[in-house]
Formats: sequence, C-alpha cells, structure tokens
Amino acid sequence: MASRLVAAGYPVTVFDRLRDHTEQLRELGAEPAESPRALAASVDVILSSVTDDAALEAVMYGENGVLDGARAGTVIVDMSTVRPHTSARLFNVGRKSGIAVLDAPVSGSLPQAEQGQLVIFVGGERSVYDRCAPIFKELGKAAFYMGPSGTGTSAKLCANTLLGLGLQALGEAVALGERAGVPRERLLEALADTAVISPSQRSKFDNILRDDYPATFPLRLMYKDFSLILQEALDLSVAMPATAAATQVAAVEHARETALRVDEDSSAVIRQLVMWAEPAGPDAYRLLDNSERAEAIESEMTDHLP
Repeated sequence: MASRLVAAGYPVTVFDRLRDHTEQLRELGAEPAESPRALAASVDVILSSVTDDAALEAVMYGENGVLDGARAGTVIVDMSTVRPHTSARLFNVGRKSGIAVLDAPVSGSLPQAEQGQLVIFVGGERSVYDRCAPIFKELGKAAFYMGPSGTGTSAKLCANTLLGLGLQALGEAVALGERAGVPRERLLEALADTAVISPSQRSKFDNILRDDYPATFPLRLMYKDFSLILQEALDLSVAMPATAAATQVAAVEHARETALRVDEDSSAVIRQLVMWAEPAGPDAYRLLDNSERAEAIESEMTDHLP
C-alpha cells in the first residue's frame, strides 16, 4: 500500500517495527522515520496497518507512539483488523486532541494490495472520509463509508466471517469428493464452472492442486480474526455456530503450524480437512461402490450384534 502511494506521487514517510522492512520503500523514494512519534510529527495523514489490538495499542499509545507526535488537525487512518471498541477508543482519544480518526480495514491480501484492488470499509466522520477519498482510490477498487467509528472494523469482521467459512466449506467439499473417489483436479475443474464458488475460494485452487499453501493471508491472522468475531458475537448475543466450529478447525491448524514454526496460508485448513477424511489405516474402509459399501456396513453391524 505504501509503495502505491509513493508511485502516485505522495510524499511518504514510513515506519515499521522491523526496520529492514522499510528499506525497499526508501529505495523507491519514501523517507524512513525513527519512531511512530517522529513519523506522526512530520505528516498530515497517518495510515497504520498492524497485526492485532495489542500492536495497535503499542504503536498508538506507547512510548514514542503516534499520539505523542500527532498535531491537532492530523488524520489517523487505521487499516488494521481489530475489535470495533478498539477503533472507537482510538477515535475518542484522538478527538480530545483535535485528531480525526478513521477505522478503514481492508478486504484482500498481498496480490490485491499490490494491484490497488482492495475493498476498504471505513468508519468515522463522513467529512473525514471524504477528505481521504483520493488516498483510498489509490489503494483500493472500492471504499465504502459504513457509518460512525467502529463500523468499518465491524464490516471487516463480517467479511472475514465469510472468508473463513468459505475456505472450510471448500475443504469439506474436496474432502468429501476425494473420499467418494472423485479426482481432486476434476472436481475443482467442475466446481470452477458453478455459481457456488466465490473468487476467494477459486484463488486457492492452485494451493489445493499443489498441496502447498504459501501465505498470502496467513492462517495465524485468520485464527486471530475468528477470535475477534466470536468475542464480538458474544458481546452482542449473536449466535454463530458455524463460525465457532470453524474456529476449532483453525485452532488445530494453528497449533500444528506453531509447533512446526511454519507460517502458512489460511487455506491450509483445507489440507487439514482432507487429511481427516483419509482412511486411518489398513482396517479403514477402502473406496467402495454403493452396493459394496452397503454390504460392508451390514456386515459390520452384524458383527457387533450380541
């Protein structure tokens, strides 16, 4: 996102907690800052995108944080995926100092960010949204004003609910097809021509075919977002049984990746679901046609009769 702003001719100052991440941007013409405070003191509009609520707290409120350096009249556009009340708190704290704050999380991952094809959900004051519209135009194909502070992050959690559930639904379909004897490649080719496959699901077909899941939107972030979604649902008394089940599947994959110290894509849950559907060993059922399957089930039931 920062490189797109540089390419569009904006004077850009950058800071990253991992300093070497700013080197490529420096070569493109951006000016590195020594701290969030130093960055905030030198610009009129601050865009932040960090991992989670704790990271946002540290960058905004911590020692040498953004709020230490920002002046009255500055605009903060936080593009992180965090809890809505975290966005609302930043809005209220900023307003006391004359600082305008928008929550503007994005839908899309690395390819969409590079191509300026993100979808941006914005909460905050409408007049501030209108002022920032030219920036949003450089970063995304669409920016939607959702309402007061916190509604942008709420809309992002809704979008990621569909993203997470959609990946697991695809995983279940692939697992069922393979267990029933349908070749993976043939199944995906057929599903691609149906109306039931979303663009985000289709974008993971290559991962499934190669059985390789390089991270564009890491599983650890999807798992984090599931926890945000469920916490918000608990606070609002919204039943989300499918999301709760999907979170447990993501938890298993997250634990596996943590143990192996790997960082894979959120679509890696598909591999997990396919593995669970595989025969467990020499005593498991082989793939049978319908008549053989019925005979096998009948035989097993008879074996267990007293």
